[in-house]
Amino acid sequence: MKRTIAVAKKVIISLGVLGALLSTHQSFAAQPQFLIVGTGGVTGVHYPVGGAICRTINKKRKETGLRCSVESTQGSVSNLNSLADGELDLAVAQSDSQHHAYYGTGAFSLSGSNSDLRSVLALHAEPFTVVASKASGIQTFDDLAGMKVNIGNPGSGQRETMEALMRAKGWSKESFALASELSSVEQSQALCDNKIDAFVFSVGHPAGSLKEATNNCDVVIVSVDGPVVDYLVEQNSYYTKTIVPGGMYRGTDKDVKTFGVSASLMASSTSDADMIYSVVKNVVENLDSMKKMHPAFSALSAKSLAANNPNIPMHDGAERYYKEAGLIK
Repeated sequence: MKRTIAVAKKVIISLGVLGALLSTHQSFAAQPQFLIVGTGGVTGVHYPVGGAICRTINKKRKETGLRCSVESTQGSVSNLNSLADGELDLAVAQSDSQHHAYYGTGAFSLSGSNSDLRSVLALHAEPFTVVASKASGIQTFDDLAGMKVNIGNPGSGQRETMEALMRAKGWSKESFALASELSSVEQSQALCDNKIDAFVFSVGHPAGSLKEATNNCDVVIVSVDGPVVDYLVEQNSYYTKTIVPGGMYRGTDKDVKTFGVSASLMASSTSDADMIYSVVKNVVENLDSMKKMHPAFSALSAKSLAANNPNIPMHDGAERYYKEAGLIK
């Protein structure tokens, strides 16, 4: 009889411990995990792309416990610095900025290399786009010399690409009558107000900033090609030759030749692998609905999202999902 009572007590205690563990687990699982995605200016494409990613993640928040929000930022360089500092969980960034952040070159030469940088999702192409007022008479990139040009705000991807092209041409800020540092939100109005003659922008198309300029004043989109561009593309794997598609903006019916970068969603190697796995799974498996959120997603496929970045390692969580889905080996 005593033995039976003792066994019963052990069972009750065991059940109590099990119940406590289950309760703790359920309490932990119920705690939401908040993610902040760094993007760019609201008139660019990084911001709506980040928004589309967050909306997709948030649709499954009851299942995953993930809550995602978008932060408008100065751009790629700023995003990657904030990601390294732990101020962002995920960041949209250009391929050239990613390269420089990982190796500690370019805009990151002072802060040093971030070997913890990891790629999560390969996103859209971002042609380097030059928009000039018709009244300025600018017809080629070389015509920008001596003009009032917005070269982009410090911390933006457009500024980094512009400075790379300026160095290759032997130009400096003094090569322009004015080298303004307006953000992507300000540049279109400045162009239409004749405060600048042209601006440059590394951006996916169609972009709100360009629509604002082309709809409100007479502008031209200028080709960016020639031997110097050829050299940049040949020497740097993060650049590629591309076009600004014709028919997207008023006054531009034909494709315009240029070069450009690509955008990716980035994380840190210290980011939780299960969390990154869940982010990638939600995006890949809901890509069709995401394509309806912004035209920049139109050319994406599950295979292209998993494209390996030759310069940056893939995050373990992303790699796990891509392998399970048969998208990479």
